[in-house]
Amino acid sequence: MDSTLQDEAERKAALEAGRLLFAQECGFVAATTTLDRLPPDSLPEIAFAGRSNVGKSSLINALTGRKTLARTSNTPGRTQQLNFFDLGHRLLMVDLPGHGFAKVSKTQVRDWTRLVKDYLRGRVSLRRVCLLVDARHGLKDNDREVMALMDQAAVVYQVVLTKTDKTKPAELQATLDKLAAELSKRVAAYPVLFPTSAVNGEGIPELRAELATLALQP
Repeated sequence: MDSTLQDEAERKAALEAGRLLFAQECGFVAATTTLDRLPPDSLPEIAFAGRSNVGKSSLINALTGRKTLARTSNTPGRTQQLNFFDLGHRLLMVDLPGHGFAKVSKTQVRDWTRLVKDYLRGRVSLRRVCLLVDARHGLKDNDREVMALMDQAAVVYQVVLTKTDKTKPAELQATLDKLAAELSKRVAAYPVLFPTSAVNGEGIPELRAELATLALQP
């Protein structure tokens, strides 16, 4: 087979595998603010991290094709626990509390931060963290703090740009180029960037395909 045709066949197969995985039944499993109440360490886990209001819940809903699986809100800081979702008994998705701005007390933000750090350091089944970054704003200092933590803990993370429907193509490309240059210096960063939009579906099939490679195979 011609190499170009083979590459295209492999790409289509990967997209189909992602579609089939995220078409599986997906349900809420657990929510916790303490590590002693985490669900069993029995399935591969993908965690979703990002600044408050970056669109974590919207992305999870878009990936699974459901509108209300993960709660969305215009109020930053609504995700206040580690929320676990079981995808077809093949993958656990974990919605982490947002870092950065949130209309809560400093004590609560400190507690959330400690919880997330302890989870990232100690969860054996954690395969990857999707670090969501608003395409309009790029990385912020608190994103870099989380990246440094994952570098130290050897937790592989990939940057997923959100809200690309709100950016112009040239601006998006400039953001991608800047991010790629910065990530090349990070030891635990996955080298491929994923631009996405929960509104128009851009990048959602490709992200599904990537995450399907980390799931428990049927």
